[in-house]
Amino acid sequence: MKSRIVAGVVILAFSVAAQAQDKYEVKVATFVGPQHFMNKWLEQWGGKLEKASNGRLAFKFFHGAQMAPAPAHYDLARSGQADVSWFLHGGTPGRFPLTELISLPYMAGSAEIGTKTLNDAGLRSKYLDAEHRGVHVLLLLTHQPGNVHTTRKPIRTADDFKGLRIRFSAPTIRDFVAALGGTPVGVPPPDQLEMLQKGTLDGVFIDYGGAGIAFKMGGTLKYSTEMYSYVSSFGVAMNPDFYRKLPADLRKLVDDSTRGVEKEVGEGWDALDAIGKKLLVEGGDEVIKLPPQEDARFRRIGDQVIEAKLKELEDKKLPARAVYKQMKALSEKHARTSRNFWQ
Repeated sequence: MKSRIVAGVVILAFSVAAQAQDKYEVKVATFVGPQHFMNKWLEQWGGKLEKASNGRLAFKFFHGAQMAPAPAHYDLARSGQADVSWFLHGGTPGRFPLTELISLPYMAGSAEIGTKTLNDAGLRSKYLDAEHRGVHVLLLLTHQPGNVHTTRKPIRTADDFKGLRIRFSAPTIRDFVAALGGTPVGVPPPDQLEMLQKGTLDGVFIDYGGAGIAFKMGGTLKYSTEMYSYVSSFGVAMNPDFYRKLPADLRKLVDDSTRGVEKEVGEGWDALDAIGKKLLVEGGDEVIKLPPQEDARFRRIGDQVIEAKLKELEDKKLPARAVYKQMKALSEKHARTSRNFWQ
């Protein structure tokens, strides 16, 4: 009897030791090219985990929507086709209604503020993580506030939106475009430039970094109206089955790797603003700054869009107003210690 117990202990020890030495390839899917800041950050993140795991984690990146178009990236992680995916919430309108409240007009004055807000432990545990069914969320984030950019007609007042076909990045911005009198058009991120060049789009709501760096719109865009009116939200998630099969020490490494990175990620996105703007201006873009009275007019229209969206979601029995109030309070709190494009 004693010998069988000893043998069992030895077998268990060998099994644990073998598991500790197992290697795991981590397939990471992204929807823009490798030059994008977030992809570079993810590669550095993967490199740190490879080193911390002594090579037991090995990352392989599939940039530029190699695995699937941008709207499918959440499901890449959910289905296990990818082990980790970076996805855009607005790519699947209506799927993350509470998370996307961060994209309501004038909710966050920087990526740092938006990213800190979305990763608040109380907000996530009570409301946001439940929307991300079928994945293990590693990080939520936003880009820096975006502006409206056009190819032919400058936007100097709210009236100038009338009749323009404008690409929106999220359902909340779709509603903002419509409230301003424009025609909102849903376009996957990689298709924006071609549609602008063909004239099937008159303009886009996008951040400077996205316009100038990621999607290389310099030379095509002719006017940029600085509203800094919205942020788009994203997530980085791991397939839950892949996560569960990792040994406990590697799961801890993965979870710890994205804790406390909100400032770093937010500052990285915010730094793209000046770089992207410079590239557009070098391509002939005119920067338009709104006078205070016109900025206030845009914000009043934004308030109408906010109220309409909250009522719409409340009619669906969603706690939209409670989430909005918590996000707004967190945004105002983090604005005191973070970069803010509205100041």
